[in-house]
Amino acid sequence: MEVILAKSAGFCFGVKRAVEQVYEQTDTRKNIYTYGPIIHNEEVVKDLERKGVTVVNDLDELTDVSSGTVIIRSHGVSANVFHAIEETGLECVDATCPFVKRIHKTVEKESMNGRKIVIIGNDGHPEVEGIKGWSKTPAVVIESREEAENFENLENQKLCIVSQTTFNYNKFQDLVEIFQKKGYDILVVNTICSATEERQTEARKIAATVDAMIVIGGTHSSNTRKLYEICSKECENTYFIQTLDDLHLDLPKSVRLVGITAGASTPNNIIEEVQNYVRINF
Repeated sequence: MEVILAKSAGFCFGVKRAVEQVYEQTDTRKNIYTYGPIIHNEEVVKDLERKGVTVVNDLDELTDVSSGTVIIRSHGVSANVFHAIEETGLECVDATCPFVKRIHKTVEKESMNGRKIVIIGNDGHPEVEGIKGWSKTPAVVIESREEAENFENLENQKLCIVSQTTFNYNKFQDLVEIFQKKGYDILVVNTICSATEERQTEARKIAATVDAMIVIGGTHSSNTRKLYEICSKECENTYFIQTLDDLHLDLPKSVRLVGITAGASTPNNIIEEVQNYVRINF
């Protein structure tokens, strides 16, 4: 059996940078805290816990911390949370992905200029929650065609449309087109990370040519779920797993070509384990 591994599989720049910053801090012997799980991968979070890193989920939990270092995860946080962490007097390491940071600055600037902010993404996702928190006026989150079609600009404001960095690029374009047809004054800023576009494009191409497709990533990873959705449309035998333990393949004998990709929060060692296992056992 031949295995095709996506070149873009695994840690993206922002995730790699954030994880490395946490591991560097574990060498200082200080009390280390991350504001939320540093990335959406349970295996990485568990490994950091073994090294003494504690996850703080909200500002109330942070009030119980008297000393140490707080690391802002790659997804970023709202302006209020960012400033509250700074005011604690604790050492703060900002590991927000630079691409997410750019969205924060855009949203802050354009909302100050009077534009209503529209975020195309998954409402409730930590990155989106953080982006919302940099708008000077209430922002709107749009995820589906129905939500875009039902959107009404009652105040007739100018709009600024941005995107969650890991959103499906084609779906983003479709939703923007719906807004453009409404005739509003719109500033569209495509803030989907180029690594996300590359990963999705490559996954789609591989899935369209293989007999079975394996997508590796955390169960709470938004970008991995989108990879699974993309691959499932191209390949009927598509599997979503977090680690090798989740891999229970029941493949037809006709399967000769298997593709593998992984979300931005998946460590290389997990990808290699799955790849080696498939090559040896099938």
